[in-house]
Order: sequence, then C-alpha cells, then structure tokens
Amino acid sequence: MDVREVRTAEDARKIVIERGVKTIKIAVNDIDGILRGKYISRDKFLSSLNGSLGFCDVILGWDSDDTLYENGAFTGWHTAYPDAEIRLIYESCREAPFEENVLFFLAEFVGRAATICPRKTLGRVLNKATDMGYHVTSAYEFEFFVFNETPDSIREKNYQNLKSLTPGNFGYSILRSSVHNELYHEMLNLCTEMDMEIEGLHTETGPGVLEAALRYDSAMNSADKATLFKTFIKVLAQRRDLMATFMAKWSADYPGQSGHIHISLQGKNGGGVFYDDTKPDHISDEMRWFIGGQQKLMPELLSMVACTINSYARLVPGQWAPTDATWGIENRTCALRTIGGGEHSSRVEYRISASDINPYIAGAAAIGSGLWGIENKIEPTASITGNAYDHPMPAEFTLPSTLAAAADRLRHSSAAKELFGDEFVDHYARTREWEELEARKAVTDWQLQRYFEII
Repeated sequence: MDVREVRTAEDARKIVIERGVKTIKIAVNDIDGILRGKYISRDKFLSSLNGSLGFCDVILGWDSDDTLYENGAFTGWHTAYPDAEIRLIYESCREAPFEENVLFFLAEFVGRAATICPRKTLGRVLNKATDMGYHVTSAYEFEFFVFNETPDSIREKNYQNLKSLTPGNFGYSILRSSVHNELYHEMLNLCTEMDMEIEGLHTETGPGVLEAALRYDSAMNSADKATLFKTFIKVLAQRRDLMATFMAKWSADYPGQSGHIHISLQGKNGGGVFYDDTKPDHISDEMRWFIGGQQKLMPELLSMVACTINSYARLVPGQWAPTDATWGIENRTCALRTIGGGEHSSRVEYRISASDINPYIAGAAAIGSGLWGIENKIEPTASITGNAYDHPMPAEFTLPSTLAAAADRLRHSSAAKELFGDEFVDHYARTREWEELEARKAVTDWQLQRYFEII
C-alpha cells in the first residue's frame, strides 16, 4: 500500500501491518509553528486507532525556548499540565525521510485544546468557507538563508560572523544553482518524496538565500506541506553540516525573508470565483470584497502573521515588505498583490507574511479576513500603481509597528473573535504579549554599543 493512499484508521492499520512497520513518528504544530513530536511503538500506534493518543498540553503552554508562559490561562501550574487529546491526520501519512521503514503522521489537538490548536483554527475558517459555498486553495513560498554552520558553531560564534553557503548578491543565479546542484536536487527530491512538491527553487538577493515556491493544493493540505517544508529543509541542511534559517530578518544588512501566501476560491462547480471578464481588470465582486476584508482586518490580525519580535524588523519601507494595508494589481510593493490571467489562475498574494509564520495561523488570518470581506461586502480602497511607499494611507490601514501593539489590536478585535473564537484570540494574544515581555528583558548588542561608554 502506498502512503498517499492512507485515508482512514483502517488504512493506517493496513499499511503498518503490510510493511511490518515497528516505529511510527507523530507530530503536532505548536503556537509558534514548531513541530513537536515523538516516536511511538507499533503496538501503541495500533491500539490508539481504537482509543486515543495525547501530548502533555505544555506544548500549548510554552514558548519556542520551552519557557512556560507565566501569563497563560489555558494551561499552567494551576492546571498541573494534563494530557491533551490529539487526533492523527491519517491522510498526512508519509515515509519518514532519512529513516528506514518508519511512518510519519501529523496530528491535531481535539477536545478542550481544539479551541486553541493552530490546525483546528484554520479548520474552523475552512468550514466557514464551505458553509459559504467555497473551496479554498493556497500555496506558500518561503525565502531562507543557508549557512556553512552547525547548531554548535553558531552558538560558539554567538550568531556573529556566520559563513553563508555562497557569497554576495546573486538573485536567480544559474551559476550558484549549478555549482551547488546536489543540494538543490536533494531539496527537490525530498519535497517530491514527502508530497510537498516545489514548483520553483532559485537564489534570491543575498548571500546563501534561496526561495522555494510550493505547489498549490487545498488550503489545509497546503498548510500541512508548508509546516513540513520548514522542518525538513532544516533537517536536510543539518544532515549536510549546513543550517537554514526562516527568521523574518536575520541581519540588518540584507532584506527580510518572505513567506507569501497565494489564495484562490472555487465555487461548488469547481470554477474559480475570482475572475469575471465583465468587470474592470477582470476582478469579480467576490475577489474585490475578499481583498477588502483582508485589507480592512490586516491591522487587527497582524500578530497572527507577523508573529515574532523579529517580524517587525522586516516591516520597514524599502525592504520589499509593506508597512500599510495596501493592495495593487501585479504590484510587489503592496501588502496584497492581485494576480490575474484567467479563471483558474486569478488569486491574491498575501505579501505581509514572512518566513517565520505558523502556516496554519497565518493562513487562517489571510483566508478568514477575506471570507469576512465577502460576507460583509467590504470595498477596498483604490488599487495602488507604482511605489506603494509613496502613497500615504488613512490611519485605519496603518499596521502596528510592534508585536505588543499588534497583539493588543487582536485582543480587541470583534472580527477576530467571530472568525477564530474567543478562546483562541485570548490565548494567542497572551502568547504574543509574553514574547514581547521576554524580549524586553534582553540586553542587546545595539544597547551595549550605544550606551555602555557614552551614557
């Protein structure tokens, strides 16, 4: 049985028995988009198909450094960190890369934890789309820097004076991709084998930076693939004594790293609903309202997309990242770029997001705000031609400039609570406020250089 044929618990049982699999790896996505998982035995896996599996709910109660949220409400010392039930996503079955006869499954939280589970949050948005008569497809593209470093060496160097895979600025370089073709082909082959196919892979401007565009799929599958891509590109790199980073901006010397999301809607008959050849620029009413909702809610939902302290180092003028909720037709200086061409290619590119996103949470924000726009027939501003940085926007479309401000906007957003639920909004806002508090404790190199002697 092929792994891509697995759809049910019975299919999962069948493939494990047929292949004589002794070990299964399972993983869930935490609030920061990090895959957390474990190996389980064949017997444990098979017994879970008629019962349940769980992870300690601390996975939803700590940050990316495994530091417990002191401001948490969902879980903490006050709840004693019980197990949270999970559900295996049988259709996510894959052969674990670099391991012999080991199967890999994604999972999501159910029960009490479902209200704050990133994958379930996207699921609620997609259920809304279904109720509205739409099917959502999406595709993610990521930029990431690759270094001739290891987890040990970057710490020994204190993240300074790192050696990039290649030197200099050389976007779309055939020279670089030919010299390092073995690495490129390993990435391409890995992603094909893991059913997260790369449609395009090339160098970007900056030393050692690559961009990968993943093939489009239904929105949930697309987010699954984006999550797997970020993890296993890092795995592949580290197995070659390299390191890949998906930070939004790892150095002040280079542009930030984007994580754009392409989104389109199909109707019940399977046809695209964003294209209308009778309308200006062939933009349908639904597409126009979708853009209007994304634009209107972007300042309120920004913390779901720009989710780290580092995200805001990228959102500055002239860095290929927008600073206002703007939109334009084929305009890469805008936060929202519409792409036309026909019924099946018309889509919106959500360009505010960076490579540090949690694909489920960012996808929920990008899609949910658009559906809200259709539901409420929200009209966008006039599209921008030319440089969006030269077009001042009304205050309502100005984006928060810090994670704390963005989290506060989310906490007070009635639309966010309507789309994602009160529990998710409260928990997620708390986690971003915690991230800001942790950052404020840090004494940075900039502070030392600026104040140590002079002040």
